Amino acid sequence: MADPDGADPDGADPDGAREAVTRALDTLGTGAYLADEQGLIVAVNTRGEQLLDRCAADLVGRDAHDLLHRTSSGEPVSRDRCRMRESVLGGRTRQGEDEWLERGDGTLLPVGSLATSCDIGVRPPTTLVLFHCAERSGRRAQRPPAGGRLSEVERLTLLAETTTLLTSTLDIHEALRRLISLVVPRIADWAVIDLIGERDEVWRFAVAHAEDGTVVFREDLEGPMPPVPQESPMPLSRALRGVASSFAGPETYQGPPDSGIAVEQRRLFEATGMHSAILVPLRSLHGVMGALTLGRADQPDRFTAADTALLEDIARRASLALENARLYQRQRQVAETMQRHLLPKLPRSPGRSMTARYLPAPDASHVGGDWYDAFILADGATALAVGDVVGHDLEAAAGMAQLRNMLRAYAVSQQKPPSKIVEWLDQATLGITEVSMATLVFARMSDTADGRCELSWTNAGHPPPLLVTREGVATYLTDGHGILLGVTPEQVRPDATAELPPGATLVLYTDGLIESPGHTLDEGLDRLRRHAAALAHRPLQSFTDELLARARPPDNDDDVALLAVRHGPG
Repeated sequence: MADPDGADPDGADPDGAREAVTRALDTLGTGAYLADEQGLIVAVNTRGEQLLDRCAADLVGRDAHDLLHRTSSGEPVSRDRCRMRESVLGGRTRQGEDEWLERGDGTLLPVGSLATSCDIGVRPPTTLVLFHCAERSGRRAQRPPAGGRLSEVERLTLLAETTTLLTSTLDIHEALRRLISLVVPRIADWAVIDLIGERDEVWRFAVAHAEDGTVVFREDLEGPMPPVPQESPMPLSRALRGVASSFAGPETYQGPPDSGIAVEQRRLFEATGMHSAILVPLRSLHGVMGALTLGRADQPDRFTAADTALLEDIARRASLALENARLYQRQRQVAETMQRHLLPKLPRSPGRSMTARYLPAPDASHVGGDWYDAFILADGATALAVGDVVGHDLEAAAGMAQLRNMLRAYAVSQQKPPSKIVEWLDQATLGITEVSMATLVFARMSDTADGRCELSWTNAGHPPPLLVTREGVATYLTDGHGILLGVTPEQVRPDATAELPPGATLVLYTDGLIESPGHTLDEGLDRLRRHAAALAHRPLQSFTDELLARARPPDNDDDVALLAVRHGPG
Protein backbone atom coordinates (compact mmCIF):
# COMPACT_ATOMS: atom_id res chain seq x y z
CA MET A 1 0.00 0.00 0.00
CA ALA A 2 1.23 3.50 -0.80
CA ASP A 3 -0.06 6.95 0.01
CA PRO A 4 1.00 10.57 -0.61
CA ASP A 5 3.14 12.64 1.71
CA GLY A 6 1.54 15.52 3.54
CA ALA A 7 0.63 16.91 6.91
CA ASP A 8 -2.76 17.71 8.31
CA PRO A 9 -3.27 21.38 9.21
CA ASP A 10 -4.90 20.36 12.49
CA GLY A 11 -1.69 18.67 13.60
CA ALA A 12 -2.77 15.07 13.14
CA ASP A 13 -0.45 12.53 11.51
CA PRO A 14 -2.18 11.73 8.18
CA ASP A 15 0.29 9.02 7.16
CA GLY A 16 -0.14 7.18 10.45
CA ALA A 17 -3.91 7.38 10.27
CA ARG A 18 -4.06 6.13 6.70
CA GLU A 19 -1.64 3.29 7.41
CA ALA A 20 -3.83 2.24 10.31
CA VAL A 21 -6.89 2.22 8.08
CA THR A 22 -5.03 0.32 5.39
CA ARG A 23 -3.93 -2.37 7.81
CA ALA A 24 -7.56 -2.72 8.87
CA LEU A 25 -8.73 -2.89 5.23
CA ASP A 26 -6.12 -5.51 4.37
CA THR A 27 -7.89 -7.85 6.75
CA LEU A 28 -11.01 -7.67 4.53
CA GLY A 29 -11.53 -10.01 1.62
CA THR A 30 -12.73 -7.20 -0.66
CA GLY A 31 -11.12 -4.40 -2.64
CA ALA A 32 -11.03 -0.96 -1.08
CA TYR A 33 -9.62 2.47 -1.71
CA LEU A 34 -9.83 5.88 -0.09
CA ALA A 35 -10.65 8.95 -2.19
CA ASP A 36 -10.37 12.61 -1.16
CA GLU A 37 -12.97 15.31 -1.73
CA GLN A 38 -11.72 15.81 -5.31
CA GLY A 39 -12.07 12.13 -6.14
CA LEU A 40 -8.33 11.42 -6.11
CA ILE A 41 -7.23 8.03 -4.73
CA VAL A 42 -5.18 8.50 -1.54
CA ALA A 43 -4.83 4.85 -0.47
CA VAL A 44 -5.65 1.34 -1.71
CA ASN A 45 -5.56 -2.05 -0.04
CA THR A 46 -3.80 -5.19 -1.27
CA ARG A 47 -7.01 -6.89 -2.42
CA GLY A 48 -7.91 -3.78 -4.41
CA GLU A 49 -4.53 -3.90 -6.16
CA GLN A 50 -5.12 -7.55 -7.06
CA LEU A 51 -8.67 -7.05 -8.40
CA LEU A 52 -7.66 -4.03 -10.46
CA ASP A 53 -4.39 -5.55 -11.63
CA ARG A 54 -2.72 -2.27 -10.74
CA CYS A 55 -0.06 -1.53 -8.12
CA ALA A 56 -0.64 1.17 -5.54
CA ALA A 57 1.88 3.47 -7.21
CA ASP A 58 -0.28 3.47 -10.37
CA LEU A 59 -3.43 4.29 -8.39
CA VAL A 60 -2.55 6.77 -5.67
CA GLY A 61 -2.91 10.38 -6.75
CA ARG A 62 -5.03 9.48 -9.79
CA ASP A 63 -8.68 10.48 -10.36
CA ALA A 64 -10.67 7.33 -9.61
CA HIS A 65 -13.43 8.23 -12.05
CA ASP A 66 -11.17 8.97 -15.02
CA LEU A 67 -8.93 5.97 -14.36
CA LEU A 68 -11.45 3.27 -13.48
CA HIS A 69 -15.12 3.99 -14.18
CA ARG A 70 -16.37 2.53 -17.46
CA THR A 71 -19.58 1.48 -19.21
CA SER A 72 -20.21 -2.17 -20.04
CA SER A 73 -18.82 -1.48 -23.55
CA GLY A 74 -15.58 0.00 -22.21
CA GLU A 75 -16.39 3.67 -22.83
CA PRO A 76 -15.64 6.27 -20.13
CA VAL A 77 -18.70 7.06 -18.03
CA SER A 78 -19.93 10.63 -18.42
CA ARG A 79 -18.96 12.66 -15.34
CA ASP A 80 -22.46 14.02 -14.86
CA ARG A 81 -23.97 10.52 -14.99
CA CYS A 82 -21.50 8.60 -12.82
CA ARG A 83 -23.22 7.60 -9.59
CA MET A 84 -19.96 6.34 -8.02
CA ARG A 85 -18.35 9.72 -8.60
CA GLU A 86 -21.37 11.55 -7.18
CA SER A 87 -21.25 9.57 -3.95
CA VAL A 88 -17.50 10.17 -3.56
CA LEU A 89 -17.71 13.91 -4.16
CA GLY A 90 -20.89 14.31 -2.14
CA GLY A 91 -19.76 12.21 0.81
CA ARG A 92 -23.00 10.19 0.63
CA THR A 93 -23.40 6.51 1.37
CA ARG A 94 -24.41 4.59 -1.71
CA GLN A 95 -24.53 0.96 -2.77
CA GLY A 96 -24.16 0.11 -6.45
CA GLU A 97 -24.47 -2.90 -8.74
CA ASP A 98 -23.83 -3.50 -12.43
CA GLU A 99 -20.81 -1.21 -12.52
CA TRP A 100 -17.54 -1.69 -14.37
CA LEU A 101 -13.94 -0.83 -13.54
CA GLU A 102 -11.07 -0.95 -15.99
CA ARG A 103 -8.19 -3.19 -14.92
CA GLY A 104 -4.52 -2.57 -15.66
CA ASP A 105 -4.54 -5.04 -18.57
CA GLY A 106 -7.46 -3.25 -20.25
CA THR A 107 -10.12 -5.80 -19.33
CA LEU A 108 -13.33 -4.78 -17.60
CA LEU A 109 -14.18 -5.89 -14.08
CA PRO A 110 -17.90 -6.13 -13.22
CA VAL A 111 -18.32 -5.01 -9.63
CA GLY A 112 -20.74 -4.33 -6.84
CA SER A 113 -19.67 -1.41 -4.67
CA LEU A 114 -20.33 0.51 -1.48
CA ALA A 115 -19.18 4.11 -0.99
CA THR A 116 -19.41 5.90 2.35
CA SER A 117 -17.73 8.82 4.06
CA CYS A 118 -14.87 7.80 6.33
CA ASP A 119 -13.44 9.80 9.23
CA ILE A 120 -9.85 8.68 9.74
CA GLY A 121 -8.82 11.72 11.71
CA VAL A 122 -7.33 13.77 8.84
CA ARG A 123 -8.44 16.62 6.65
CA PRO A 124 -9.65 16.91 3.93
CA PRO A 125 -12.32 14.27 4.54
CA THR A 126 -12.18 10.99 2.62
CA THR A 127 -14.62 8.50 1.15
CA LEU A 128 -14.16 4.77 1.52
CA VAL A 129 -15.07 2.73 -1.57
CA LEU A 130 -15.47 -1.04 -1.13
CA PHE A 131 -15.82 -3.15 -4.30
CA HIS A 132 -15.99 -6.83 -5.10
CA CYS A 133 -16.00 -8.82 -8.33
CA ALA A 134 -19.55 -9.68 -9.41
CA GLU A 135 -18.60 -13.10 -10.85
CA ARG A 136 -21.35 -14.84 -8.93
CA SER A 137 -23.88 -13.36 -11.36
CA GLY A 138 -22.14 -15.11 -14.21
CA ARG A 139 -20.06 -12.16 -15.38
CA ARG A 140 -16.30 -12.21 -15.63
CA ALA A 141 -13.67 -9.65 -16.44
CA GLN A 142 -13.77 -9.03 -20.18
CA ARG A 143 -12.12 -6.89 -22.80
CA PRO A 144 -13.90 -3.67 -23.69
CA PRO A 145 -15.64 -4.00 -27.03
CA ALA A 146 -13.89 -2.60 -30.09
CA GLY A 147 -15.44 0.23 -32.06
CA GLY A 148 -17.90 -2.07 -33.81
CA ARG A 149 -18.98 -4.15 -30.82
CA LEU A 150 -21.81 -2.40 -29.03
CA SER A 151 -23.74 -3.02 -25.86
CA GLU A 152 -27.42 -3.88 -26.11
CA VAL A 153 -28.42 -0.33 -25.16
CA GLU A 154 -26.04 1.10 -27.77
CA ARG A 155 -27.45 -1.24 -30.40
CA LEU A 156 -31.01 -0.13 -29.65
CA THR A 157 -29.89 3.50 -29.72
CA LEU A 158 -28.23 2.99 -33.09
CA LEU A 159 -31.37 1.38 -34.55
CA ALA A 160 -33.50 4.23 -33.25
CA GLU A 161 -31.12 6.78 -34.79
CA THR A 162 -31.22 4.87 -38.07
CA THR A 163 -35.00 5.07 -38.22
CA THR A 164 -35.16 8.73 -37.18
CA LEU A 165 -32.42 10.07 -39.44
CA LEU A 166 -33.24 8.09 -42.57
CA THR A 167 -37.00 8.64 -42.51
CA SER A 168 -36.65 12.40 -42.04
CA THR A 169 -35.47 12.98 -45.61
CA LEU A 170 -36.92 12.12 -49.01
CA ASP A 171 -33.65 12.73 -50.83
CA ILE A 172 -31.98 9.41 -51.67
CA HIS A 173 -28.43 10.73 -51.69
CA GLU A 174 -28.89 12.51 -48.37
CA ALA A 175 -30.35 9.34 -46.82
CA LEU A 176 -27.35 7.31 -47.96
CA ARG A 177 -24.91 9.87 -46.57
CA ARG A 178 -26.75 9.74 -43.25
CA LEU A 179 -26.52 5.95 -43.26
CA ILE A 180 -22.74 6.18 -43.67
CA SER A 181 -22.44 8.67 -40.80
CA LEU A 182 -24.34 6.25 -38.54
CA VAL A 183 -22.06 3.25 -39.06
CA VAL A 184 -18.66 4.92 -39.55
CA PRO A 185 -16.70 4.78 -37.29
CA ARG A 186 -19.13 3.38 -34.73
CA ILE A 187 -19.21 -0.08 -36.29
CA ALA A 188 -16.62 -0.04 -39.05
CA ASP A 189 -13.72 1.98 -40.49
CA TRP A 190 -15.09 1.70 -44.03
CA ALA A 191 -18.56 1.81 -45.56
CA VAL A 192 -19.30 0.98 -49.20
CA ILE A 193 -22.71 1.39 -50.87
CA ASP A 194 -23.49 -0.21 -54.22
CA LEU A 195 -26.83 0.63 -55.87
CA ILE A 196 -28.76 -1.15 -58.62
CA GLY A 197 -30.33 1.12 -61.24
CA GLU A 198 -33.54 0.68 -63.20
CA ARG A 199 -31.77 -1.32 -65.92
CA ASP A 200 -29.98 -3.53 -63.36
CA GLU A 201 -26.81 -1.50 -63.78
CA VAL A 202 -24.63 -1.32 -60.67
CA TRP A 203 -23.16 1.96 -59.45
CA ARG A 204 -20.72 2.26 -56.55
CA PHE A 205 -22.35 5.23 -54.89
CA ALA A 206 -19.90 5.74 -52.02
CA VAL A 207 -16.68 4.46 -50.49
CA ALA A 208 -16.24 6.22 -47.15
CA HIS A 209 -13.52 6.04 -44.52
CA ALA A 210 -13.20 7.43 -40.99
CA GLU A 211 -10.18 9.72 -40.67
CA ASP A 212 -9.51 11.85 -37.58
CA GLY A 213 -13.15 11.92 -36.58
CA THR A 214 -14.48 12.85 -40.02
CA VAL A 215 -15.84 10.80 -42.92
CA VAL A 216 -13.74 11.02 -46.09
CA PHE A 217 -15.04 9.77 -49.45
CA ARG A 218 -12.74 7.96 -51.88
CA GLU A 219 -14.05 9.17 -55.22
CA ASP A 220 -11.37 7.19 -57.07
CA LEU A 221 -13.06 3.97 -55.90
CA GLU A 222 -16.61 5.10 -56.78
CA GLY A 223 -18.48 4.96 -60.07
CA PRO A 224 -19.88 2.37 -62.49
CA MET A 225 -19.52 -1.32 -61.73
CA PRO A 226 -19.69 -4.46 -63.93
CA PRO A 227 -23.03 -6.31 -64.12
CA VAL A 228 -24.12 -8.76 -61.44
CA PRO A 229 -23.25 -12.37 -62.38
CA GLN A 230 -26.22 -14.64 -61.78
CA GLU A 231 -24.34 -17.74 -60.64
CA SER A 232 -21.37 -16.25 -58.78
CA PRO A 233 -20.90 -17.43 -55.17
CA MET A 234 -18.81 -14.37 -54.30
CA PRO A 235 -20.10 -12.19 -51.41
CA LEU A 236 -20.96 -8.96 -53.26
CA SER A 237 -22.61 -10.83 -56.13
CA ARG A 238 -24.75 -12.76 -53.64
CA ALA A 239 -25.69 -9.56 -51.77
CA LEU A 240 -26.65 -7.75 -54.97
CA ARG A 241 -28.87 -10.69 -55.94
CA GLY A 242 -30.47 -10.48 -52.48
CA VAL A 243 -29.35 -14.01 -51.57
CA ALA A 244 -27.83 -13.49 -48.13
CA SER A 245 -25.37 -11.56 -46.01
CA SER A 246 -21.75 -12.74 -46.31
CA PHE A 247 -18.36 -12.18 -44.74
CA ALA A 248 -15.31 -11.34 -46.82
CA GLY A 249 -11.64 -10.52 -46.47
CA PRO A 250 -8.72 -9.92 -48.80
CA GLU A 251 -8.22 -13.67 -48.99
CA THR A 252 -11.70 -14.01 -50.53
CA TYR A 253 -10.43 -12.47 -53.77
CA GLN A 254 -6.96 -14.00 -54.01
CA GLY A 255 -7.92 -16.63 -56.57
CA PRO A 256 -8.81 -16.11 -60.24
CA PRO A 257 -11.77 -13.69 -60.42
CA ASP A 258 -15.04 -15.16 -61.68
CA SER A 259 -16.45 -11.80 -62.83
CA GLY A 260 -15.75 -8.12 -63.31
CA ILE A 261 -17.26 -7.39 -59.90
CA ALA A 262 -14.72 -9.70 -58.28
CA VAL A 263 -11.94 -7.71 -59.95
CA GLU A 264 -13.33 -4.48 -58.52
CA GLN A 265 -13.65 -6.07 -55.08
CA ARG A 266 -10.01 -7.15 -55.10
CA ARG A 267 -9.08 -3.56 -55.98
CA LEU A 268 -11.28 -2.31 -53.12
CA PHE A 269 -9.64 -4.52 -50.50
CA GLU A 270 -6.15 -3.64 -51.73
CA ALA A 271 -6.87 0.10 -51.68
CA THR A 272 -8.61 0.21 -48.30
CA GLY A 273 -6.58 -2.32 -46.32
CA MET A 274 -9.74 -3.93 -44.94
CA HIS A 275 -8.99 -7.20 -43.19
CA SER A 276 -12.62 -8.06 -42.44
CA ALA A 277 -15.90 -7.08 -44.08
CA ILE A 278 -19.56 -7.97 -43.98
CA LEU A 279 -21.85 -7.45 -46.99
CA VAL A 280 -25.60 -7.03 -46.46
CA PRO A 281 -28.30 -6.75 -49.16
CA LEU A 282 -30.47 -3.63 -49.30
CA ARG A 283 -33.86 -5.16 -50.07
CA SER A 284 -37.12 -3.34 -50.71
CA LEU A 285 -40.64 -4.67 -51.17
CA HIS A 286 -40.08 -4.58 -54.91
CA GLY A 287 -36.64 -6.14 -55.15
CA VAL A 288 -32.98 -5.57 -54.31
CA MET A 289 -31.85 -1.94 -54.27
CA GLY A 290 -28.17 -2.60 -53.66
CA ALA A 291 -25.74 -3.71 -51.00
CA LEU A 292 -24.05 -2.25 -47.93
CA THR A 293 -20.48 -3.28 -47.19
CA LEU A 294 -18.89 -2.50 -43.83
CA GLY A 295 -15.18 -3.11 -43.41
CA ARG A 296 -12.54 -2.92 -40.71
CA ALA A 297 -8.94 -1.97 -41.28
CA ASP A 298 -7.92 -0.02 -38.15
CA GLN A 299 -10.26 -1.83 -35.77
CA PRO A 300 -8.62 -5.17 -34.97
CA ASP A 301 -11.69 -7.33 -34.36
CA ARG A 302 -13.16 -9.27 -37.26
CA PHE A 303 -16.87 -9.29 -37.94
CA THR A 304 -18.64 -12.31 -36.48
CA ALA A 305 -22.04 -13.94 -36.75
CA ALA A 306 -23.11 -11.89 -33.72
CA ASP A 307 -22.82 -8.72 -35.84
CA THR A 308 -25.05 -10.02 -38.63
CA ALA A 309 -28.41 -9.50 -36.93
CA LEU A 310 -27.64 -5.86 -36.08
CA LEU A 311 -26.37 -5.00 -39.56
CA GLU A 312 -29.27 -6.73 -41.29
CA ASP A 313 -31.69 -4.77 -39.08
CA ILE A 314 -29.93 -1.53 -40.04
CA ALA A 315 -30.11 -2.55 -43.70
CA ARG A 316 -33.85 -3.27 -43.45
CA ARG A 317 -34.56 0.14 -41.97
CA ALA A 318 -32.30 1.84 -44.50
CA SER A 319 -33.98 0.00 -47.37
CA LEU A 320 -37.44 1.10 -46.23
CA ALA A 321 -36.32 4.73 -46.09
CA LEU A 322 -34.64 4.48 -49.49
CA GLU A 323 -37.71 2.87 -51.02
CA ASN A 324 -39.91 5.69 -49.71
CA ALA A 325 -37.49 8.28 -51.06
CA ARG A 326 -37.30 6.53 -54.43
CA LEU A 327 -41.10 6.30 -54.74
CA TYR A 328 -41.50 9.95 -53.85
CA GLN A 329 -38.79 10.94 -56.30
CA ARG A 330 -40.54 8.93 -59.01
CA GLN A 331 -43.81 10.72 -58.25
CA ARG A 332 -42.01 14.03 -58.45
CA GLN A 333 -40.51 13.14 -61.82
CA VAL A 334 -43.95 12.17 -63.14
CA ALA A 335 -45.41 15.46 -61.93
CA GLU A 336 -42.56 17.53 -63.37
CA THR A 337 -42.78 15.72 -66.68
CA MET A 338 -46.51 16.30 -66.83
CA GLN A 339 -46.05 19.96 -65.95
CA ARG A 340 -43.40 20.53 -68.58
CA HIS A 341 -45.37 18.76 -71.31
CA LEU A 342 -48.53 20.69 -70.48
CA LEU A 343 -46.81 24.07 -70.39
CA PRO A 344 -47.41 25.61 -73.81
CA LYS A 345 -45.26 26.80 -76.65
CA LEU A 346 -45.46 30.55 -76.73
CA PRO A 347 -47.25 32.12 -79.73
CA ARG A 348 -45.71 34.56 -82.16
CA SER A 349 -47.36 37.94 -81.93
CA PRO A 350 -46.50 40.88 -84.22
CA GLY A 351 -45.05 43.83 -82.40
CA ARG A 352 -44.22 42.03 -79.20
CA SER A 353 -41.93 39.28 -77.92
CA MET A 354 -42.38 36.94 -75.01
CA THR A 355 -40.50 34.30 -73.04
CA ALA A 356 -41.29 32.04 -70.09
CA ARG A 357 -39.50 29.98 -67.47
CA TYR A 358 -40.57 27.21 -65.14
CA LEU A 359 -38.33 26.08 -62.27
CA PRO A 360 -39.27 23.20 -59.95
CA ALA A 361 -38.86 23.54 -56.20
CA PRO A 362 -35.35 22.79 -54.85
CA ASP A 363 -36.89 20.43 -52.29
CA ALA A 364 -37.74 17.07 -53.87
CA SER A 365 -40.79 16.80 -51.61
CA HIS A 366 -42.43 19.85 -53.24
CA VAL A 367 -44.18 19.49 -56.60
CA GLY A 368 -46.48 22.39 -57.19
CA GLY A 369 -49.27 23.51 -59.47
CA ASP A 370 -47.52 26.59 -60.91
CA TRP A 371 -48.28 27.27 -64.58
CA TYR A 372 -48.37 29.87 -67.32
CA ASP A 373 -50.15 30.14 -70.66
CA ALA A 374 -50.24 32.44 -73.68
CA PHE A 375 -52.38 32.13 -76.84
CA ILE A 376 -53.94 34.23 -79.58
CA LEU A 377 -57.66 35.00 -79.39
CA ALA A 378 -60.10 35.25 -82.32
CA ASP A 379 -59.96 39.07 -82.39
CA GLY A 380 -56.16 39.05 -82.58
CA ALA A 381 -55.56 39.89 -78.93
CA THR A 382 -53.00 37.91 -76.96
CA ALA A 383 -54.26 36.11 -73.86
CA LEU A 384 -51.81 35.81 -70.95
CA ALA A 385 -52.21 33.77 -67.77
CA VAL A 386 -50.13 32.77 -64.77
CA GLY A 387 -51.57 30.73 -61.91
CA ASP A 388 -50.87 28.53 -58.94
CA VAL A 389 -53.03 25.63 -57.73
CA VAL A 390 -52.87 25.11 -53.97
CA GLY A 391 -50.84 22.01 -53.02
CA HIS A 392 -47.48 20.38 -53.59
CA ASP A 393 -48.18 16.99 -55.06
CA LEU A 394 -49.33 15.15 -58.15
CA GLU A 395 -52.92 16.28 -57.52
CA ALA A 396 -51.83 19.91 -57.72
CA ALA A 397 -50.09 19.26 -61.03
CA ALA A 398 -53.19 17.49 -62.39
CA GLY A 399 -55.44 20.29 -61.17
CA MET A 400 -53.21 22.80 -62.90
CA ALA A 401 -53.74 21.00 -66.22
CA GLN A 402 -57.52 21.00 -65.78
CA LEU A 403 -57.62 24.67 -64.86
CA ARG A 404 -55.44 25.74 -67.76
CA ASN A 405 -57.43 23.80 -70.34
CA MET A 406 -60.77 25.16 -69.07
CA LEU A 407 -59.46 28.72 -69.11
CA ARG A 408 -58.34 28.32 -72.72
CA ALA A 409 -61.72 26.90 -73.74
CA TYR A 410 -63.69 29.76 -72.18
CA ALA A 411 -61.34 32.48 -73.44
CA VAL A 412 -61.23 31.23 -77.04
CA SER A 413 -64.96 30.55 -77.35
CA GLN A 414 -66.24 33.68 -75.59
CA GLN A 415 -65.25 37.21 -76.54
CA LYS A 416 -65.64 38.53 -73.02
CA PRO A 417 -63.49 40.66 -70.68
CA PRO A 418 -61.04 38.80 -68.41
CA SER A 419 -63.24 39.23 -65.34
CA LYS A 420 -66.15 37.36 -66.93
CA ILE A 421 -63.95 34.50 -68.13
CA VAL A 422 -62.53 34.04 -64.62
CA GLU A 423 -65.99 34.18 -63.04
CA TRP A 424 -67.10 31.27 -65.23
CA LEU A 425 -63.88 29.44 -64.46
CA ASP A 426 -64.39 29.89 -60.72
CA GLN A 427 -67.92 28.45 -60.88
CA ALA A 428 -66.79 25.52 -63.01
CA THR A 429 -64.00 24.46 -60.65
CA LEU A 430 -66.56 23.40 -58.04
CA GLY A 431 -68.02 20.48 -59.95
CA ILE A 432 -65.66 19.75 -62.81
CA THR A 433 -62.05 19.95 -61.61
CA GLU A 434 -60.06 18.50 -58.72
CA VAL A 435 -58.94 22.02 -57.75
CA SER A 436 -59.87 23.20 -54.26
CA MET A 437 -58.30 26.65 -54.42
CA ALA A 438 -56.05 28.49 -56.86
CA THR A 439 -54.70 31.94 -57.66
CA LEU A 440 -54.65 33.40 -61.15
CA VAL A 441 -53.90 36.49 -63.23
CA PHE A 442 -55.66 36.48 -66.61
CA ALA A 443 -55.01 39.30 -69.10
CA ARG A 444 -55.70 40.44 -72.66
CA MET A 445 -53.05 42.38 -74.53
CA SER A 446 -54.41 44.15 -77.65
CA ASP A 447 -53.52 46.95 -80.04
CA THR A 448 -55.87 49.95 -80.29
CA ALA A 449 -56.86 51.72 -83.50
CA ASP A 450 -54.39 54.53 -82.83
CA GLY A 451 -51.45 52.09 -82.39
CA ARG A 452 -51.28 51.93 -78.60
CA CYS A 453 -50.89 48.65 -76.64
CA GLU A 454 -53.59 48.14 -74.04
CA LEU A 455 -53.61 45.57 -71.26
CA SER A 456 -56.81 44.52 -69.48
CA TRP A 457 -56.71 42.01 -66.67
CA THR A 458 -58.29 40.56 -63.56
CA ASN A 459 -56.45 39.17 -60.57
CA ALA A 460 -57.79 36.26 -58.46
CA GLY A 461 -55.68 36.42 -55.31
CA HIS A 462 -52.36 36.32 -57.18
CA PRO A 463 -49.22 38.48 -56.76
CA PRO A 464 -49.67 41.63 -58.87
CA PRO A 465 -48.19 41.91 -62.39
CA LEU A 466 -45.06 44.06 -62.70
CA LEU A 467 -44.68 46.63 -65.49
CA VAL A 468 -41.14 47.83 -66.26
CA THR A 469 -40.66 50.72 -68.67
CA ARG A 470 -37.71 51.13 -71.00
CA GLU A 471 -36.48 53.91 -68.70
CA GLY A 472 -36.30 51.56 -65.72
CA VAL A 473 -39.47 52.59 -63.89
CA ALA A 474 -41.00 49.45 -62.33
CA THR A 475 -44.60 49.58 -61.08
CA TYR A 476 -46.93 46.90 -59.72
CA LEU A 477 -50.38 46.73 -61.33
CA THR A 478 -52.44 46.41 -58.16
CA ASP A 479 -55.88 47.20 -59.63
CA GLY A 480 -58.37 44.51 -60.66
CA HIS A 481 -57.66 42.47 -57.56
CA GLY A 482 -60.19 39.95 -56.25
CA ILE A 483 -60.35 36.86 -54.04
CA LEU A 484 -58.69 33.59 -55.08
CA LEU A 485 -60.58 30.85 -56.95
CA GLY A 486 -62.61 28.30 -55.00
CA VAL A 487 -63.76 30.55 -52.12
CA THR A 488 -66.80 32.55 -53.30
CA PRO A 489 -67.47 31.57 -56.93
CA GLU A 490 -70.61 33.73 -57.17
CA GLN A 491 -68.63 36.94 -56.55
CA VAL A 492 -68.43 39.52 -59.37
CA ARG A 493 -64.80 40.15 -60.33
CA PRO A 494 -63.25 43.49 -61.33
CA ASP A 495 -61.34 44.39 -64.50
CA ALA A 496 -58.47 46.84 -64.78
CA THR A 497 -56.73 48.42 -67.78
CA ALA A 498 -53.34 50.00 -68.39
CA GLU A 499 -51.33 51.19 -71.36
CA LEU A 500 -47.98 49.59 -72.16
CA PRO A 501 -45.51 52.17 -73.50
CA PRO A 502 -43.07 51.12 -76.27
CA GLY A 503 -40.22 49.02 -74.92
CA ALA A 504 -42.05 48.19 -71.69
CA THR A 505 -41.88 44.68 -70.22
CA LEU A 506 -44.79 42.99 -68.44
CA VAL A 507 -43.80 40.36 -65.86
CA LEU A 508 -46.29 37.74 -64.65
CA TYR A 509 -44.96 35.32 -62.01
CA THR A 510 -45.87 32.97 -59.18
CA ASP A 511 -45.15 33.50 -55.50
CA GLY A 512 -42.06 31.27 -55.48
CA LEU A 513 -40.20 34.23 -57.00
CA ILE A 514 -40.89 36.55 -54.07
CA GLU A 515 -41.72 34.53 -50.95
CA SER A 516 -39.09 33.61 -48.38
CA PRO A 517 -39.53 32.15 -44.87
CA GLY A 518 -37.13 34.73 -43.44
CA HIS A 519 -38.61 37.85 -45.06
CA THR A 520 -41.94 39.59 -45.49
CA LEU A 521 -43.89 39.57 -48.75
CA ASP A 522 -43.28 43.31 -49.13
CA GLU A 523 -39.54 42.69 -48.98
CA GLY A 524 -39.85 40.07 -51.72
CA LEU A 525 -41.90 42.37 -53.92
CA ASP A 526 -39.43 45.20 -53.42
CA ARG A 527 -36.49 42.95 -54.29
CA LEU A 528 -38.19 41.82 -57.51
CA ARG A 529 -39.08 45.41 -58.47
CA ARG A 530 -35.54 46.72 -57.97
CA HIS A 531 -33.89 43.90 -59.93
CA ALA A 532 -36.40 44.21 -62.76
CA ALA A 533 -35.75 47.95 -63.03
CA ALA A 534 -32.00 47.39 -63.13
CA LEU A 535 -32.38 44.88 -65.98
CA ALA A 536 -34.71 47.00 -68.12
CA HIS A 537 -32.22 47.40 -70.98
CA ARG A 538 -31.39 43.71 -71.21
CA PRO A 539 -32.70 41.65 -74.15
CA LEU A 540 -35.82 39.79 -73.06
CA GLN A 541 -34.19 36.35 -72.75
CA SER A 542 -31.32 37.74 -70.69
CA PHE A 543 -33.75 39.89 -68.68
CA THR A 544 -35.78 36.80 -67.72
CA ASP A 545 -32.82 34.59 -66.81
CA GLU A 546 -31.11 37.26 -64.73
CA LEU A 547 -34.33 38.20 -62.97
CA LEU A 548 -34.83 34.58 -61.88
CA ALA A 549 -31.24 34.29 -60.71
CA ARG A 550 -31.24 37.55 -58.76
CA ALA A 551 -34.75 37.79 -57.36
CA ARG A 552 -35.53 34.21 -56.39
CA PRO A 553 -34.80 33.88 -52.64
CA PRO A 554 -32.03 31.38 -51.80
CA ASP A 555 -34.29 29.70 -49.23
CA ASN A 556 -37.21 29.46 -51.65
CA ASP A 557 -39.02 26.12 -51.29
CA ASP A 558 -41.65 26.50 -54.01
CA ASP A 559 -41.97 26.18 -57.77
CA VAL A 560 -41.61 29.29 -59.92
CA ALA A 561 -43.42 30.09 -63.17
CA LEU A 562 -42.55 33.33 -64.95
CA LEU A 563 -43.96 34.88 -68.14
CA ALA A 564 -42.39 38.06 -69.56
CA VAL A 565 -43.84 40.03 -72.50
CA ARG A 566 -42.17 43.04 -74.13
CA HIS A 567 -44.09 45.56 -76.21
CA GLY A 568 -41.82 46.13 -79.18
CA PRO A 569 -38.55 44.41 -80.18
CA GLY A 570 -37.19 41.96 -77.61
